[in-house]
Amino acid sequence: MRYLAAVTTEMSEELQSELTQMTEQISRTQEYLDRYLPSVISFGLRLVLAVIAFLIGSRVIKILRKIVRRSMERAGADVGVIQFLDSLLKVMLYFILIMLLASGFGVDTTSVMALVGSAGLTVGLAFQGSLSNFAGGVLILLIKPFRVGDYIIYVNDNLEGTVSEIQMFYTILLTVDNRRVVIPNGVLSNNSLVNVSAQDKRRLDIDVGIGYSSDLKLARDLCEGLIDENEKILKEEEHLVVVDSLADSAVMLKLRFWVRPEDYWTTKWKITEDVKLLFDANGIEIPYNQMDVNIKKTD
Repeated sequence: MRYLAAVTTEMSEELQSELTQMTEQISRTQEYLDRYLPSVISFGLRLVLAVIAFLIGSRVIKILRKIVRRSMERAGADVGVIQFLDSLLKVMLYFILIMLLASGFGVDTTSVMALVGSAGLTVGLAFQGSLSNFAGGVLILLIKPFRVGDYIIYVNDNLEGTVSEIQMFYTILLTVDNRRVVIPNGVLSNNSLVNVSAQDKRRLDIDVGIGYSSDLKLARDLCEGLIDENEKILKEEEHLVVVDSLADSAVMLKLRFWVRPEDYWTTKWKITEDVKLLFDANGIEIPYNQMDVNIKKTD
């Protein structure tokens, strides 16, 4: 009996000790919950509200951009100006939205702006290329060396294509084989380029060589007939067929006429092919480079 009483007493003490530890743990947990749970719930609610506010703000930004674009379109603004200002407006509105959301989380936006201002020199040095491209985009819109839809040739890198977009930092070209070329605005504004679409007509020169034994007058008449028959050639503008030079193995004829910029390549290819077929049909030789070799026999 004494042994059973001792065992019972020991078990009671262990049970009481465990109950005490559990009670202390529950008390600490309750204390942590009382201390941090309101903050966690508050942060979670603010985070959810911030996400909802960001989604709503993004939708509002899209609507504002659409309104501005339509207003500029009704005002007859250039497409490049519309694209540039749209991209600039997008960056500014999203920056304002992020600052408003940050202030909702208790971030001191004044301190943030002061920090951004103090770091402006460093940021400017780090992103001087981007700033140069931005300034180049502004110059392109002000000076207007080209517009969206113009066909330009960037001389330095021999790149050419139709201007598809003028963005804040880059201009996008579409080549004739449908490649997308991205050129920094700073490069375009500081280097030479050719705007093929700046005028409503473009002169086209085609050089053709005929043999010295061929009928020169017939060749000229055939070329003039091709020019008169082609509907793409502007008949009100000057067109001519002349002897341009007397080369080593050919009499060089020059066909000169005017076409619309969009008809330049198709007309060039069409006339070149027609000249070859017509000369072949009339027995007019188009010579190629030749070399006469004389063999002298010695004893």
